[in-house]
Amino acid sequence: MIMPAKTVNDIVALCKRRGFIFTGSEIYGGMGGTYDYGPYGVELMKNIRNAWWNAMVYSRNDVEGLDASLIGNRLMWKYSGHEGGFSDPLVECKKCGARMRQDKMRDQTKCDNCGSTDLMPPREYQLMMGLTIGAVSDGEINAYLRPETATTTYINFKNVLDATPHKLPFGIAQIGKAFRNEISPRGFVFRMREFEQAEMQYFVRPGDDERYFEMWRQIRIAWWTDVLGIPANKLRFTPHEKLAHYAKAAGDIEYEFPDGFDEVEGVHNRQDFDLGSHTKSQDEFKINARVMKNTDSTVKLAYSDPQTGESFIPYVVETAMGVNRAMMALMLEAYTEEQLPDGKTRTVLKLKPQLSPVKAAVIPLARNVPELLNIATDIENELRKLGIGRIELENSGNIGKNYRRHDEIGTPVCITVDHQTLDDNMVTMRYRDTMAQVRVPISDVAKRVLEVVSGLC
Repeated sequence: MIMPAKTVNDIVALCKRRGFIFTGSEIYGGMGGTYDYGPYGVELMKNIRNAWWNAMVYSRNDVEGLDASLIGNRLMWKYSGHEGGFSDPLVECKKCGARMRQDKMRDQTKCDNCGSTDLMPPREYQLMMGLTIGAVSDGEINAYLRPETATTTYINFKNVLDATPHKLPFGIAQIGKAFRNEISPRGFVFRMREFEQAEMQYFVRPGDDERYFEMWRQIRIAWWTDVLGIPANKLRFTPHEKLAHYAKAAGDIEYEFPDGFDEVEGVHNRQDFDLGSHTKSQDEFKINARVMKNTDSTVKLAYSDPQTGESFIPYVVETAMGVNRAMMALMLEAYTEEQLPDGKTRTVLKLKPQLSPVKAAVIPLARNVPELLNIATDIENELRKLGIGRIELENSGNIGKNYRRHDEIGTPVCITVDHQTLDDNMVTMRYRDTMAQVRVPISDVAKRVLEVVSGLC
């Protein structure tokens, strides 16, 4: 009998218990909207990143990678439109002091917290985190932590194109941290002040943008189902009813969380707004001569066709995924509670083996028995040489607890070394999803584990 998770609380408890995610600054009372990723959370996040990078960069010949700085010159965010327009309307309750985003309030005439109608007028709340850079400073903001990765991709358009020439269409992919002054972080790692994005900007000819928007919409939905293993009926694509001023088309890939569908990735047709915004006139550079060192050259983020010599600013089709949200959706989908024939219940994280934080665990049946431990260590070392990811050796002596622990972590296979191994050079391979146990020669273990991790069995 399978009993699926009903709330995010199941995942929160598992993450704390098994070392996936901890509260940021926990021993000092924590800090809202920040989390630390433990030994298994690090591995799962890395595997999601790798799966995205493999699909977006390694499996294609038209997308290049980039890793840009987290800290950016204030002018970059001014010309991108973020400094003046990246804000949310904030409403404060005079009675209880609660602060709420106006567009997220249940009733814009009442406080969500206490129900009072005595509210302050809405005011704009700057979402970017400002910095003061320099040993000697007057305290004024002269830099920002980036609120998204896309802008740092746009300003490197010419650098990437000069270094790795491409014909249109081509893309630039980037995975990295972003920071926002979220008014009310919520939903565990769903909405945070420090989060991770995986974004790709695909540069196309004006006129080709609509078909490439549709192409990437389909590609990205297929990645969620085929690579992450999310069932198609748990996903939907929702077009934006109200478009941003720069957008020609936009929509969200949404996953069905326990409390309803919500965004995990966006696909946007941004036209030429971004590259155009950063293509500045000579006069604008001279105005900022004290800040901008290169004031004698005009930066034009345009594409020149090598065949015709035509020069124009490309349109951009963007895919933007929240890596933390992907991890949360993946864990919710994989989390399973099963009632066993003996009446007991086991919790198992049924991740695809390629995504599992631990690829295999080697377990001596008895603790601190040198003969068993030596064999187990040799198997562990051989598996590590495969380079497939994290391999663990358990030496607690409690085989049942070890199996349950690795079920919850999502380890696809455990290899048990027992006393019979000393006589026949065979071990027991125990498979996570079926709990089936098979005796195999030690010489076959590496091959069998490779088959499991590659999805061949």
